[in-house]
Amino acid sequence: MKRTLPDSRVLPGHPDLARLEQLGAEITRRAGGPTLLAESFPSMLRRCIDDVIMTPKTGRRSYDELEKTEKTYIGTRVEIELRALLQLPRGRLDTEILGQDVDIKNTMGSNWMIPTEAIGHPCLLVAADEARAACYLGLIVARPEYLTAGQNKDAKKTVSAEGFAHILWLLCNHPYPANFWRTVPPEAVTRIFAGGTGNQRMATLFREIQGRPITRDVVEAVARQQDFMRRIRSDKGRGTRDHLAAEGILLLSGHYDAPLIAALGLPACTGSEFISYLPRSRDEADLATRMGAPLSWPPRQPALDL
Repeated sequence: MKRTLPDSRVLPGHPDLARLEQLGAEITRRAGGPTLLAESFPSMLRRCIDDVIMTPKTGRRSYDELEKTEKTYIGTRVEIELRALLQLPRGRLDTEILGQDVDIKNTMGSNWMIPTEAIGHPCLLVAADEARAACYLGLIVARPEYLTAGQNKDAKKTVSAEGFAHILWLLCNHPYPANFWRTVPPEAVTRIFAGGTGNQRMATLFREIQGRPITRDVVEAVARQQDFMRRIRSDKGRGTRDHLAAEGILLLSGHYDAPLIAALGLPACTGSEFISYLPRSRDEADLATRMGAPLSWPPRQPALDL
């Protein structure tokens, strides 16, 4: 998305103010309120993109590595997921809100392609900026004066520089989860996915990336197992947590181990995140044992036959 956006002119006196505010209020209500919208929308967008990149299966780590058809499919996926998130019906365009036909447009770039059938109708604009891990959700009435004069071979136009000022933003330059694999060195990604079993891959994941919260989605993608949560917990010596503990590495759950995570001064984890940590001293190892996470000390070499 453009680094600098004009201030919105959708203010008292604007011809589209009442219409867009009503639509925005309905979208926010359907999401469960502004706080839930700000949480659920970025997560949905991240999932749509990562499910197409498919790092565990393809080895690709970024949007730029996708085929052209895959990039196009992300827009379709966002449309479907957004309707599901907001429990919106299909409409003559992409959906219908408060009896109005609304087109949903998505971009991973700096603008949206507006088809001729959407002109004169409200458009729900979605954007993701992968480089800055920022997302956008806005509404505009696709009036001809807000669009460029030029068009592509399909007669689609884009929002003009002037038109950007006529967007009512629900979320603007809002943080959303960065692509996890873009933050991991390529050689580490290779080592993680080289494991022949789910336990091997998960153990390597938490050896390679310590002191940083890792989401359940990442763990599931690495495990490639139906019952991956059983493997990540202590499992009579067979689970990933057991193997790492034998090496002196803690594997902690944000749901069950929050007090220990805080006591060790590690970053806070949500209930669906995990974090690994190699204690730096006997005192830290003893603290972990007292708080219900026993481990081997001093650390030893990792096992290869998980």
